[in-house]
Amino acid sequence: MRSTALKQFTKLEATGLWREAPELQRREVVVSFGESSLTISDPRSESALSHWSLPAVERLNPGERPALFAPGQDALETLEIEDALMIEALERVRDALSSARPRPGRLRGSFVLIVSAAIALAMVTLAPGALVSHTASVLPPATRLGIGRMALADLSRVAGAPCTDPTGQGALDRLSTRLFGPIAPQILVLRDGAAQALHLPGGIITLHRDLIEKAPGPEIAAGYILAEAERATASDPVLPALRHAGFIATLRLLTTGALPPDALEGYGQALLLTPPADLPADTLLRRFGDEGIPATPYARSVDPTGETTLALIEADPMKGRAALPLMPDSDWLGLQAICAE
Repeated sequence: MRSTALKQFTKLEATGLWREAPELQRREVVVSFGESSLTISDPRSESALSHWSLPAVERLNPGERPALFAPGQDALETLEIEDALMIEALERVRDALSSARPRPGRLRGSFVLIVSAAIALAMVTLAPGALVSHTASVLPPATRLGIGRMALADLSRVAGAPCTDPTGQGALDRLSTRLFGPIAPQILVLRDGAAQALHLPGGIITLHRDLIEKAPGPEIAAGYILAEAERATASDPVLPALRHAGFIATLRLLTTGALPPDALEGYGQALLLTPPADLPADTLLRRFGDEGIPATPYARSVDPTGETTLALIEADPMKGRAALPLMPDSDWLGLQAICAE
């Protein structure tokens, strides 16, 4: 059995109630006590929902039951635990860390020197790429969404604020659910910018208004949405955001859970100037086929000549088949007016 932060606890697990953000519902999870982190997982899919650094875990209601923990004083996430053994393990970790901290006035100068030297050594020896990769791998969904919103705010400075007509946005939300199910990305329409579509951290996808206002139907927009979702799956969208933020900002994110407010300044412009990554035709065709969406409208939009997208046109999974409507006519009309003044 694997070792944990306390040697007498091995592969310790318990159930708990996890809340990703204050405005969201609590959900039942499995909590696993590891060597240096607390893993919060979905009990059905067994997929990890969040990772908490054990040294950062805070007890929010000392002496009360169920115990309420958070991955830091300013964190959005919370975790309720009833299991006495799990609570004891977490409390003993906190006590051990507390007793290990130097008391005020004792060896303060030496401690500061040691910490400063350790940070300097890390900055010299740790490759920036390794720091970015590690940080991205431990970010909880709420933090990823926060980074995505920071990126969107900077992007809005150069591409215009997202269109907000409620009727059109409602139609777009229903289209996203139609394509992805209950865990659907947030689709937004931007007024300007050189990019037809972009994907941001936290499950945010943006579309240029021309993909809707100048299109004969929703198939083109749906194609761009599916393509961006595939790009987000192929390469974590947090990575380029952290590379843009830089080493110091990423180190601050890793240690405090938040990027500096100006860390993504200029990132929106960089996104607009970055050409979209190529996607294998068979990957796109499989995705279009799964959703029952013709590939030809998207392929012709990407390249009107069809030369670079010929594989998508020739092997269109819906060729010769009647595709089901993506949305009612009333939704399409509302979506086309999403950017109306």
